[in-house]
Amino acid sequence: MRKIALLAFTLCLLIALSLGGAAGEGNGKPVVYFTEDISLAGLVATYEALDWKPAGPVAVKLSTGEPPNSNYLRPELIADLVHLVGGTIVECNTAYGGFRSATAEHYQVAEDHGYTAIADFQILDEYDSMEIPVTGGKRLTGDLVGGHFKDYGSYIVLSHFKGHAMAGYGGAIKNASIGLASARGKVRIHSGGTSDTHWHDELQLEFLEAMAEAAKGVNDYLGDQVIYINVMNRISIDCDCDGDPEEPDIHDIGILASTDPVALDQACLDLVWKAEGNEKLLWRINDRQGLHTLEHAEEIGLGSRTYTLVELAKKEN
Repeated sequence: MRKIALLAFTLCLLIALSLGGAAGEGNGKPVVYFTEDISLAGLVATYEALDWKPAGPVAVKLSTGEPPNSNYLRPELIADLVHLVGGTIVECNTAYGGFRSATAEHYQVAEDHGYTAIADFQILDEYDSMEIPVTGGKRLTGDLVGGHFKDYGSYIVLSHFKGHAMAGYGGAIKNASIGLASARGKVRIHSGGTSDTHWHDELQLEFLEAMAEAAKGVNDYLGDQVIYINVMNRISIDCDCDGDPEEPDIHDIGILASTDPVALDQACLDLVWKAEGNEKLLWRINDRQGLHTLEHAEEIGLGSRTYTLVELAKKEN
């Protein structure tokens, strides 16, 4: 009888974890779903685990990647997810040189990298910016996003997790903040909220805090109509904004998804800390004080650094 009771308890626990994940929580903590399967099917499986119901036109926000050799998410990996939600792939222009700072050239990059072949594509700030409120922060009271931001009812923030020259690492928070900011909004974030026209690289902590606050502005604006997915492949110490990134030292890890961007990025960092060959990336994160973004994000109520990790079962072929 004790064995039967134990088996019944274990089964109930597994069911509870599953139901808790569908609701976005596990034991009161945000759930992060994880699969080692970096494939079309694996990406769709992590999305479906969230049991999310998008409303209105769906935008899939990703980085188009700087030419010629960046590690942007390949269309052949994301196509099924984009088609499943009937999504439009969206991006914003950069605030520095390169091939993505001017709208016409950026559209060409999107075509060259194969995105226009799988879905509609739009530069959100091709014409203008719009300001959304930021509450509870100390660097920003408003976040400048692309003017077309308001045209979509739901967002999938689909991020390639990797290192970053200024933020230390780039994941969901960076993609929701810097990524959705217009070119002018990017300058505001990078300057720690002190300017919309002048980039201040020396304001490192201010930049990291502004990035967390901009992501909170986006998350608050969208409510339950935004989810976050991080793909942990080709994990270089360099961002996809680098057209010639350093080769990865870490093996591909998997795909993670959550409704909580803080929990998601924290889970990715926890996996990096366990990975072989992580020395360079950890050095970059520590050197840029990258964890401060998560600390500030949790402090202002964007999300939780404590989470429940639910590994998805591999499907039989």
